[in-house]
Amino acid sequence: MRTLAVIPARLGATRLPRKPLRLLAGLPLVVRVWERVRDTGLAERCVVATDSDEVAQAVQRHGGDAVMTSPDHLSGTDRVAEVAARAEFAAYDTVLNVQGDEPFVAVEALNGAVDMVEVHGFPLGTAAAMAGLEVLQDPNVVKVVAADDGRAMYFSRAAIPFLRDRSDAALLRDRIWRHVGVYAYSRDALARWVALPPHPLERVERLEQLRPLAAGLAMGVARIADAASSGIDTEDDLTRANVEWTNTHPGTT
Repeated sequence: MRTLAVIPARLGATRLPRKPLRLLAGLPLVVRVWERVRDTGLAERCVVATDSDEVAQAVQRHGGDAVMTSPDHLSGTDRVAEVAARAEFAAYDTVLNVQGDEPFVAVEALNGAVDMVEVHGFPLGTAAAMAGLEVLQDPNVVKVVAADDGRAMYFSRAAIPFLRDRSDAALLRDRIWRHVGVYAYSRDALARWVALPPHPLERVERLEQLRPLAAGLAMGVARIADAASSGIDTEDDLTRANVEWTNTHPGTT
């Protein structure tokens, strides 16, 4: 099976203006993400999908592959679907969606999401990392509960699983999973996802992955041990990312 990796990158972020073009260790953030995905060798082709000429030119200037898409998309999944639907990408069986602000995304998460589709036969795949009790009350951390076969049962910003009785606290061990926001899709499943209308649960939680779940599309969750990397949404996030880059890539600036 052939895999196409798509990195959606919208220039109009509000919390961190011009986010894809902000510098991480001297290169635009979106270029660092593209390099990360390219270097895994997981996908036969990796492209940045954007609605900005500036972003496309920055990616191409640094040797990357960029595709212009509509400025009207409401989600990264919609942008990825536009790319996948083009005739030039028709030969790819699996599509991998990697967020454009995740330069440290775990390679294990990318591989796991793709394996859920290509090996385990789910129409959709994603990943989750083991987490501790501290994330349960944090609405900024999306949690997922999966069935024994790996199928996602629900995603929420709320505390799931919910500890009803403290005497059962030991049962939570190895049951708290933090969603890692990467997605793999079979071609047909991606087309079905974006054809669905937004679901009330999706709107309530502000989680687009609840749309296909509510429609009965199965999503496999690859459970990984690595801590989930955090996206870059603020100036402080970008400062921390530059420090992390220096620590993990000695000799670079």
